[in-house]
Amino acid sequence: MSEQHLTSILQEERVFPPSADFAAAARIGSAEAYQALCDEASADPEAFWARLAREKLDWFTPFETTLKWEPPFAEWFVEGRINAAYNCLDRHLSTSRKNKAAIIWEGEPGETRIYTYQTLHHEVCRFANVLKKLGVGTGDRVALYLPMIPELAIAMLACARIGATHSIIFGGFSAEAMRDRIDDAQAKLVVTATGGWRRGQVIPLKQMVDEAIDGLACVKEVVVVERTPNAVQMEPGRDHWWHDIIDSVSADCPAEPLPAEHPLYILYTSGTTGKPKGVVHSTAGYLLGATYTSELVFDLKDTDTYWCTADIGWVTGHSYVIYGILANGATTVMYEGAPNFPNPDRFWQIIDRYKVNIFYTAPTAIRAFIKWGEKWPLRHDLSSLRLLGTVGEPINPEAWIWYHTLIGKKRCPIVDTWWQTETGAMMIAPVPGVTPTKPGTATRPLPGIDVAVVDKDGQPVAKGQGGYLVVRQPWPSMLRTVYGDPTRYEQQYWSRYPGIYFTGDGARQDADGYFWIMGRVDDVLNISGHRLGTMEVESALVSHPAVAEAAVVGRPDEIRGGGHCGLCDPRR
Repeated sequence: MSEQHLTSILQEERVFPPSADFAAAARIGSAEAYQALCDEASADPEAFWARLAREKLDWFTPFETTLKWEPPFAEWFVEGRINAAYNCLDRHLSTSRKNKAAIIWEGEPGETRIYTYQTLHHEVCRFANVLKKLGVGTGDRVALYLPMIPELAIAMLACARIGATHSIIFGGFSAEAMRDRIDDAQAKLVVTATGGWRRGQVIPLKQMVDEAIDGLACVKEVVVVERTPNAVQMEPGRDHWWHDIIDSVSADCPAEPLPAEHPLYILYTSGTTGKPKGVVHSTAGYLLGATYTSELVFDLKDTDTYWCTADIGWVTGHSYVIYGILANGATTVMYEGAPNFPNPDRFWQIIDRYKVNIFYTAPTAIRAFIKWGEKWPLRHDLSSLRLLGTVGEPINPEAWIWYHTLIGKKRCPIVDTWWQTETGAMMIAPVPGVTPTKPGTATRPLPGIDVAVVDKDGQPVAKGQGGYLVVRQPWPSMLRTVYGDPTRYEQQYWSRYPGIYFTGDGARQDADGYFWIMGRVDDVLNISGHRLGTMEVESALVSHPAVAEAAVVGRPDEIRGGGHCGLCDPRR
């Protein structure tokens, strides 16, 4: 067999249309409305995105040029001036959302804090003034190394408010990994905490920051949130307690009108080789992608309490815990700790307690829930749920069916979403009031997104045949560059098919036009000339009732040229 394409072995024929009740209440609940949106986007993509940008976002200065495209570099909404924090906070203060919960937070030990849009705005303005007091200005980089506490949301929005570019580092990363990211971004200030709670234990974050920045000349100031009781070293002149310094400033801090292309954040992704890549996202284009897709795919309504379980240290947390959700004026839930502490029903307890309507989590978590047993969710009232979502990797059909049946009680649509750190927002996903879903597929590209499956020469492959997933047209939330390394940006994402974005994923498209993600092409197994995606083999393994989780790697084989070795976690 030629290596023009990948071999697909996963077949799934079950179809689940949205219920008539869900469709009747949905923002987009008819095939005609959905098709009209698709037709508008395909007829004139720039006009489509321009309309959404004007309708979904508030601007200080309107834009005239929608797109300046010099492949592979894009500029969107060129003349416009905007502020992400203003769009997430200020514009809601003149509406009924002013006293609505913006963030409902629960710490692992059990304490709760609720921030209305008004109180969150107050705290963001105060911390923005702290940043200014410590010498941070527009264009400076700020590193955030925090647990999932409200101060993380406050700090990132404060950075956005004054035009400082934030770089959030996942709280589970080592001091060495943190140092690489802080040094590459040349961060001027670091925000951290004494520690964070994880399964009842303290993770010593400040201690790791001290180790990471030892000898780094770029870091001038450190702000520390007192979260855990462990003692920490505070370096005089450099280190500041959050609670002390925030009381020394006012809450008057107007949002800075920023160019549309101003870098909102840098998020480092490890990739497969070499040093971490600093993915740069702009302000306006990124915010539009996160806002538009949050409303469309989650069918967001003012009455919803929404919970995405992702850590804000990952792009899912950026887009679908904070920016996209707050820009829509919804209520977002944040939880600090592990899903199985003190017991494996912690997530179901939170859904029951806060009457969560929309729940967005990872297939890995769902398979863990299956392993722990159905008795845990059955202890709680999950009837508030109306929509379920998955993110992070393709979901295997067995996990999808469990999620649909046990958690959604066969009445909640499941939005299985495909996107990447680099895309900034969802690219392929169901529109829940319209799209019939199939277990294991993210279904179709969202209106405005042009994706295809191609062979190694860039030619579209036949439906049912595996190939390489690409994006053929620029989109507003696309990454703008790799920080400090535009050459790497071109080589990594645009060199394989000039002018076309290479996602690095294998995929196939079925007869209904649905896209099935087969996994990373650098993880492909070559067995008897068939190039198989690891995701499909893993899915076959976990379909067995005795297997909860599986990982597949390649190994040499004298006869077939290659084989595979599966590592399985038994269900107990």
